[in-house]
Amino acid sequence: MDKLIDLLKKYNHWLVFVLLAVASVLMMSGSTYYQRSRLSRWALAVAGSWFEGVHSVSGYFGLKGENDRLAAENAMLRAQMAESYISYTDTVFTVRDTVYRQRYDYTEATVIKNSWSQQNNFIMIGKGSRQGVEPDMAVIAPGGIVGIVVTTTDNFSTVMPVLHSDSRNSVKLKRAGVNGSLVWDGLDYRYAQVVDVPTTHPFERGDTVVTSGLAADFPEGIMVGYVENADTLKGSGFYRIRIRLATDFNKLDHVYIINNKFRKEQEELERK
Repeated sequence: MDKLIDLLKKYNHWLVFVLLAVASVLMMSGSTYYQRSRLSRWALAVAGSWFEGVHSVSGYFGLKGENDRLAAENAMLRAQMAESYISYTDTVFTVRDTVYRQRYDYTEATVIKNSWSQQNNFIMIGKGSRQGVEPDMAVIAPGGIVGIVVTTTDNFSTVMPVLHSDSRNSVKLKRAGVNGSLVWDGLDYRYAQVVDVPTTHPFERGDTVVTSGLAADFPEGIMVGYVENADTLKGSGFYRIRIRLATDFNKLDHVYIINNKFRKEQEELERK
């Protein structure tokens, strides 16, 4: 398709010239002013439509390139945010010296296949092991949390989104500061549930839910959603909170893969 667009852009003046030349011959052969006027308007209309079509098609592909550029730029900016660094503080002779080392970096990727209406949904993205993507890496969208990488090939990866019955992510109610687990009931892609929140902690409708940072995947503070309502699980002492997800899974286009540079070290310590 790109080659076809380049060909049309390269030779569009010649094609328009041919059309106008044909129209000129027809006008010269016309015997009345009315015929010449009609043919002239037709030639201008054809030329205008041609240029408009070439501009629209080339503009479309130019816009896609611009979107890709902006997504890559956003990934770079995310990697420079404060929460992407870890702080080390050493005390030597009562002098405190703080050094920051980057903990997370971000790689943008395009969504090439997506499902959101099944019990167990999956997303395919256009980055794989050759681009540094590994299983268990976190994936987010510009709006919020997406899921976890589960498998990779050289140039592609599959992601288990939060819209999966086996998905479980550590989150917290931002205002209350209490932790819970994000799960999905398989009903509506716009909503999920937060469980394991004790009933002793109050919350309000509209409260923000973010990632807790307790696991080795998502950084702390990534947007998850907003509280809608809650039920108390009888005899358990815990809420089941219904939240509206910040990510619109029906409109996923670009995502960001998060590499926790300390993940393997954390997991090794947990195994010990």
